[in-house]
Amino acid sequence: MPDSPCPKTPPTRGWSFSSSYALALEAIARLLAQGEECFITPQVLIEFWVVATRPIAVNGLGWNAEQTHTELEQILEQFTLLEDNPQIFTHWLNYVTTYKVMGKRVHDARLIAVMLTHGVTHLLTFNIDDFTSTAGIVVVHPQTVIDSP
Repeated sequence: MPDSPCPKTPPTRGWSFSSSYALALEAIARLLAQGEECFITPQVLIEFWVVATRPIAVNGLGWNAEQTHTELEQILEQFTLLEDNPQIFTHWLNYVTTYKVMGKRVHDARLIAVMLTHGVTHLLTFNIDDFTSTAGIVVVHPQTVIDSP
């Protein structure tokens, strides 16, 4: 699976180990064993900051800014960062117009735009239904990676 966005060694400190998390770790390990390169975007890091610093009572991790910054730095060491650039907006606008994307899904559309801009062809996600089919982008559930020979 060329150009799969996945971490080299996912962060573990302070994270819950749900069955989904374990599945993601296994899928990522398999991709890495196959020699895949993994990527992250500034948008994903921003969304991580939101969840990490949100109180536990409202489905966050309840971390302070220092702990979150430390974890973010470790994530940056584990991924190739796909830089933002002006072409991303052009791809995003074309995508949301073509596929009539509305509401919260416009954020996911921006991830697709980043991928198109940087030539990344595969997206590993549990949220398959959040992504409209796009020529040149293959959306893959972690279980599919595990089930493949």
